[in-house]
Amino acid sequence: MERQTHTIDAAGKSLGRVASEAIALLRGKNKEDFAPNKDIGDFVVITNFGKVKFTGKKLEKKDYYRYSGYPSGLKEIPLSKVYAEDPVQVMKRAVLGMLPKNKLRAQQIKRLKVEL
Repeated sequence: MERQTHTIDAAGKSLGRVASEAIALLRGKNKEDFAPNKDIGDFVVITNFGKVKFTGKKLEKKDYYRYSGYPSGLKEIPLSKVYAEDPVQVMKRAVLGMLPKNKLRAQQIKRLKVEL
């Protein structure tokens, strides 16, 4: 099986629209022999991610959470801070959250490349 490389231009599109388009290509849902248990997806390159559009007040109000497992171990980081430090991380988190939580997820996310 040969994997193709698809390019998605993110300029002017919302974050979720770009992520859902990338998900379909990473999983191989555009292929005729798609099955949920097969890893037949392609490589995806997202360009112009610096020009992506955030709808509503997501930059101000959306937070990312992580929990250490200890009491008072919940940490929250606002989207605006993560986007200022590393915009690529925002796209990877959006795609990772939409991928199915199974053993193929780690292999599929490795085929995603994001360019500013």
